[in-house]
Amino acid sequence: MPDPSNLRDSTQIVLPSAALEGLRADIESEFVVSILEDDGVVRIIGSPVVIKNLSEYLARQGVNVP
Repeated sequence: MPDPSNLRDSTQIVLPSAALEGLRADIESEFVVSILEDDGVVRIIGSPVVIKNLSEYLARQGVNVP
């Protein structure tokens, strides 16, 4: 049985809200994801393939993705 934390890590990115400044509109238009914001933290949720592609995109934009 898969470990839930591994599945969660492959389907979401959690970043400080400021990390997406100026990028959120591009992300929403280019990727099929849900973006939830709460208390200065943004949670981006999507399929594992989309999250991988989004992580690469964010890295190219200079955003440190944990």
